[in-house]
Amino acid sequence: MKGPRGRAVLVLVLIIAMFCGAVASGMLWNAGARTDRERAAHRHQVRATTTGPAKETPLVASYGTQPQALAPAVWEQPEHVRRSGTIHVPPRTPPGGIVTIWVDDAGSPARPPGSAADRALTSLTGGTAAAGAVGVTGAGVVFLVRRRSECHRLAAWEREWEQVEPVWSGRLHRESDAGGDDD
Repeated sequence: MKGPRGRAVLVLVLIIAMFCGAVASGMLWNAGARTDRERAAHRHQVRATTTGPAKETPLVASYGTQPQALAPAVWEQPEHVRRSGTIHVPPRTPPGGIVTIWVDDAGSPARPPGSAADRALTSLTGGTAAAGAVGVTGAGVVFLVRRRSECHRLAAWEREWEQVEPVWSGRLHRESDAGGDDD
């Protein structure tokens, strides 16, 4: 599979890989959107009032997030039940500071629903990984088929050369002349 045919097969493999990556991205986007909708149905924003000073956390903030501190606070969950606990707040939030937090249906602090940016990053990363896996696998198969085809072609050439070489080099004539002198 050398030449234009081999290149055409390789281009086909890469087109298939891009298609698989696009399908995987779409599936991840839809699954993430469904999960985010389900999570958003059970998450609520409430206002919490800190009851003590914010204490810096040794946790390192991830890229694109604000540094966080922990502070004791009180809040009312959606059914007007008063709750208390430790929540994440901006550093140096004073006692009596008001912050908005996300809570679940039970009124416990919870992570906010996913954002479209998070979903986009996840679907793009997953789609790229799928396209890469399909592309590398397909290119590997094409390489192995080409290698095996070349080995078969070289073996056939070797067999043909074994038949032609004695005549072409004149060795066959020398051997028959040497055999004729013994008579």
